[in-house]
Amino acid sequence: MRRLLFSIPLAFLAACADDGAETPPPVRPVMSVVATAASPLDIGFAGTVQPQVSTPMGFRILGRLVSRPAEVGDLVARGQQLAAIDPTSLELAVRAAEADLAGARAQLADAESTAARTRVLRAGDAASQSVLEQADLGRASAQASVAKAEAALAKAREQLSYSTISADYDAVVTSVDAEVGQIVSAGETILTIARPDLRDAVVDVPLSAGTVAPGEAFSVALQVAPDVTVTGTAREVAPQADPLTRTFRVRIALADPPDNFRLGATITAYRRQAGPKTITLPLTALREEEGRSYVFVVDEAKGEVARREITVASRTGALFVPAGGVEEGERVVTAGVGALTDGQKVRLSAGENR
Repeated sequence: MRRLLFSIPLAFLAACADDGAETPPPVRPVMSVVATAASPLDIGFAGTVQPQVSTPMGFRILGRLVSRPAEVGDLVARGQQLAAIDPTSLELAVRAAEADLAGARAQLADAESTAARTRVLRAGDAASQSVLEQADLGRASAQASVAKAEAALAKAREQLSYSTISADYDAVVTSVDAEVGQIVSAGETILTIARPDLRDAVVDVPLSAGTVAPGEAFSVALQVAPDVTVTGTAREVAPQADPLTRTFRVRIALADPPDNFRLGATITAYRRQAGPKTITLPLTALREEEGRSYVFVVDEAKGEVARREITVASRTGALFVPAGGVEEGERVVTAGVGALTDGQKVRLSAGENR
């Protein structure tokens, strides 16, 4: 009996000891990439084809849209009507101004006749000098009334011309923003036109890629057909970085682009001169906590990861450039960094061991 009572506490203690033992963290499968430094000549900047000249078109006055024959994609010639508002009130204003001008001219003719008769009477000493001066004053007043009526008529006709908008140059319609029957205000965009012959490749370049100077040469390729390339030169470089991406917008003028470089097409622009090499990593490799940035570097010999604090130099789309902290040739985890801990055992995905 004593031996039985003594064995129960020992079994109980052994069970408690087993329950308190720490379970080692699981070996997590991860995806990774080997950090590789490349020069700006090798790095492409994604962007789109955009027009060099683009004009939002709108009316100068308030009105109801009654016509908009232009549609998106239409090619329009210079002077071609693009849209019109109801001109009824403007036409009535023109007719009223024409009537006022006709009345003013009639008064001028009567004043000139009166002045001519008074001058004859004055020559025969049949009218006083004051009467002659009054007649001349009436004629001058009638002349001023005619000038005023002519100006009012010109203004009314100018207002009537505002009831339509026409293309200022040969263009393509890139967007439509109003429909027939809509009440549009002065300056509201009805549609947008652009010159199809002058095109830019617009890209965002991080500061880590080096300064882009106006006139610098680029090679631009379509993303859907990388073998189709054209040359271009930096036409415009933003003087200030974007506050969110910390990149500088560059507009590259394309030299005789083929037809498949359509407006809105996605492209990749490559610098045609070498520069300092930089490491670029996907944003999925970045872990940010309490204002600090980290990456997890894989120690392939130990099969574990080490958390390493870094500074982000720039971000572009789904990529970022670390300002030190990662050496070329090191393997960096690119997926699942939110669930990793420093020193955790990991297993590389199939095909990544080498």
